[in-house]
Amino acid sequence: MRTCYNIRFFLPLALVFLCLNANAQKATPQNIYDTLLTNAVVYNGDTLEAKMLAGVYVWPRRSKPEWTRLRNAVYVTYPYALKAANVFNDIENHIANNPDKKAVTKYINSREKELKKEFSDPLKNLSVYQGKVLMKLINRQTGGTNCYEILKELKGGFTARLWQTVAFFFGSDLKQPYDAYGKDAEMESIVHEVRRMYGYPS
Repeated sequence: MRTCYNIRFFLPLALVFLCLNANAQKATPQNIYDTLLTNAVVYNGDTLEAKMLAGVYVWPRRSKPEWTRLRNAVYVTYPYALKAANVFNDIENHIANNPDKKAVTKYINSREKELKKEFSDPLKNLSVYQGKVLMKLINRQTGGTNCYEILKELKGGFTARLWQTVAFFFGSDLKQPYDAYGKDAEMESIVHEVRRMYGYPS
């Protein structure tokens, strides 16, 4: 008797709950995001979502001392490369299509004095290895214009050849390219680390 009484007592409540729930579902508008289409694969009888992962670049890892040396060199020289590239791009924009050679020379010399005043002492303290890294980073920041071409354009072919000879005696090359997805991939990853660290715009 008690069991029947309980059923008679709770059955109306259950029916009311079901009706309210059904009405609530009817009142909810159909949302376009209720159903999401996605790729899937069937594996051992289970249907699993399938996603395409982003590409990963793999390169031979240097030894820890070599990696640390490269990382330190990038951290030291990247701000200089950024500044040099900004100045070069500014000069390019300023002298573009300017027929007045004297005005162009005067402007280039004034910017050169600014650079010397700001960076002469810090750059003297760079090692040969850091100098090589700096030249590569300048190439990167100018969109592929190597240091030789920059010197040739701004100071003339003779000056460019002179500094190329000096660089050669230090085991370097003003014309060295920058290969972000090849031999310079490690350097590129460190550059991104530096940019995140100091909040440079991407």
